[in-house]
Amino acid sequence: MTPYRFFTSVTRRSDLWCEPFEVEALPRESWATGDFVVGRAFGMRSRLYRCETKTGRMAEMVVGDQLVGALGRRAATLEGVGDWRDVGPDLRMEALTSAGLLGKATSTSPLLPDLMTLEYLGHTLRNGRKVTMRDFVEPVPIRPLNMPVVLMIGTSMSAGKTSSGRVAIRALKYLGCEVVAAKLTGAARYRDILSYRDCGAVAIYDFVDAGLPSTACPADQYREALTLLLAKVQETGADVLVAEAGASPLEPYNGEAAIAALGGHTRFTVLCASDPYAVLGVQTAFGDAAPPDIVAGPAANTDAAVALVKQLTGLPALNLLDRSSYPEFTRRLAAALDIEPSGAASLKAANETVPA
Repeated sequence: MTPYRFFTSVTRRSDLWCEPFEVEALPRESWATGDFVVGRAFGMRSRLYRCETKTGRMAEMVVGDQLVGALGRRAATLEGVGDWRDVGPDLRMEALTSAGLLGKATSTSPLLPDLMTLEYLGHTLRNGRKVTMRDFVEPVPIRPLNMPVVLMIGTSMSAGKTSSGRVAIRALKYLGCEVVAAKLTGAARYRDILSYRDCGAVAIYDFVDAGLPSTACPADQYREALTLLLAKVQETGADVLVAEAGASPLEPYNGEAAIAALGGHTRFTVLCASDPYAVLGVQTAFGDAAPPDIVAGPAANTDAAVALVKQLTGLPALNLLDRSSYPEFTRRLAAALDIEPSGAASLKAANETVPA
C-alpha cells in the first residue's frame, strides 16, 4: 500500500506535487538549510500530528504518512527550539512547525504535547541534484522600498501581531489605501499571511517567497533574502505596506535587521505585548529608539491593563479586539500617514516624491 504524502506550506512555491522527483538519503555533510526532505511519521500520535498544507489548510496525519518539508531552525520562546544540525545518527527529527519546518527539537514547552516525530527517508532529488527552496525563488529587479510602512512588532510570539495587522489592513482599506502585507521574520506558517489577504491586502509575502524556511539564520543570508522580499513588495505599486516582524525583535530571528532595513519608511508602529511589564522590558531594551505609536495585544485587553501600560511607559494602548477602538485607531493611522478618509491619492503622490 502506497503511503500518503503531504506537501507542507514551505513547499508552496515549488512544483514538487506536480513534477516527479526521487527520494534518496544523503550524507549529513550534504545537508543544508532550505533543503526539501521527506520524513515518515511514527511514534505516539498527539494533537500535533497534523500539517499545514501548501494551500494553508490544516490536515490530520497518522503514523506512516509521509511529509515533505524543509530543513531549518526554530527558536520560539513560548513553544519550542530546534535545528536540523542537531539531528543525531538515528536520523529522527521533529516537525518544528506545522508548516513543515524540520529539525531536531532540543527544547519544548511542557505545556505542549509531543511534537510530531519523523524518520528521515531522504532528500528530494532530480537528476542526482537535491531540490531546495531557493530553486523556486522568482527573481525581480532589485529596487529600494519606497512606500510608507505600518509595522507590527511584539514582545514574543502569540502577542497579537497578526490580529493587529488584520485590523490595520481593514482600517487602511477604509481610508482608501491599496495595501500590500508581508511577514518579514519568524518561522514558516502560511495561514498568518493568508489572513492578511482575506482582510483585503492586494498581495502577500513572507520569507518563504525569498527561499527561507525561517529567519533564524545568519544575518548576511537574511539580509540577502530581505532585499529580494522588499523588492517584491515595491513591485506591487501599493500605497502602503503592513509589515509584521514575527516573534520579537530581540529573539534570534533577525528582527532588528528587518526593522533597520525599513528605515525612515516606517510611519506607524504597533507594539503587541503579552502584558504591560513586557512593554516596559522592550522599551528599556531599545533605549533611545523611536517609541511605538500604540501598544496592543493582551497588554491592552482591559482598562486596567491600558492604565498600567500608561503608568509604566507613558505609551497609549488600544484593545484592537474591541470594535469601539477602531475609530481611534483609524484616526491615528490617518494622521501618521497624512491621508484623509476620502482616499489615498495624496499618499500615492507623496510616495512618488519620496527619495529612494
